[in-house]
Amino acid sequence: MAKKLVIKVTAGADAPERCSQAFTVAAVAVASGVDVSVWLTGESAWFALPGRAAEFELPHAAPLPDLIDSVLAAGRLTLCTQCAARRDITEKDVIEGVRIAGAQVFVQEAMADETQALIY
Repeated sequence: MAKKLVIKVTAGADAPERCSQAFTVAAVAVASGVDVSVWLTGESAWFALPGRAAEFELPHAAPLPDLIDSVLAAGRLTLCTQCAARRDITEKDVIEGVRIAGAQVFVQEAMADETQALIY
């Protein structure tokens, strides 16, 4: 079994089920003791901003702010550099614990030994 899990979330409110699945898998992995790194790309980039996750609704799904808190408590949450730039999001705008990094860092994480990468 992979000891590290890298999850790239490409969906946001535009595809709520896919988005929720990504964060649910990440939170379950964190709770299971897996080293988790979640990457916010595309429309999920907005969830790096304070209050944005609270606006997300999906019936029968765990609240997105709770899932994000789980990831931040024991994993890493990264906002894609280009996605942030396209949305005029800077490091001073994001919630505490979110870093902004680019494709080189993503590839480095995804290609590390004993790592499984998933894209939603």
